[in-house]
Amino acid sequence: MSIEFDNNLPIYLQIMDYIKREIVTGKLKAGDKIPSVRELAVELQINPNTVQRTFQELEREAIVETRRGLGRYVTSEESKIMRIKKEMAGDLLERFIHGMQELGFSSEDIAAIVTEAVQGEASELQRSND
Repeated sequence: MSIEFDNNLPIYLQIMDYIKREIVTGKLKAGDKIPSVRELAVELQINPNTVQRTFQELEREAIVETRRGLGRYVTSEESKIMRIKKEMAGDLLERFIHGMQELGFSSEDIAAIVTEAVQGEASELQRSND
């Protein structure tokens, strides 16, 4: 695991985001065991208390669960994983739309640009499959 930390955001939030991204992209699957506090702290070269806080927050959000004596595991509930994925998509969309509006694009312009880009991706995918 390799994370480039941003000094403007708390480290535990950055680790949470990384773990969530690993889950929604399927690199960490439902029911997978996640590293221990010590393992992750050593790997990321950070204080174990920071990792512990990360795990507490992930448990509070029901993204990971602790199994006594066995460690922590990614939730097995696909609905929670889908909720995370939708939240992350919403955050990306919000930043994109805000950035486009700052550039002076109207809602209609943004929709047209996105439609064109998606159609271009579909065409590119079709060409690569031929």
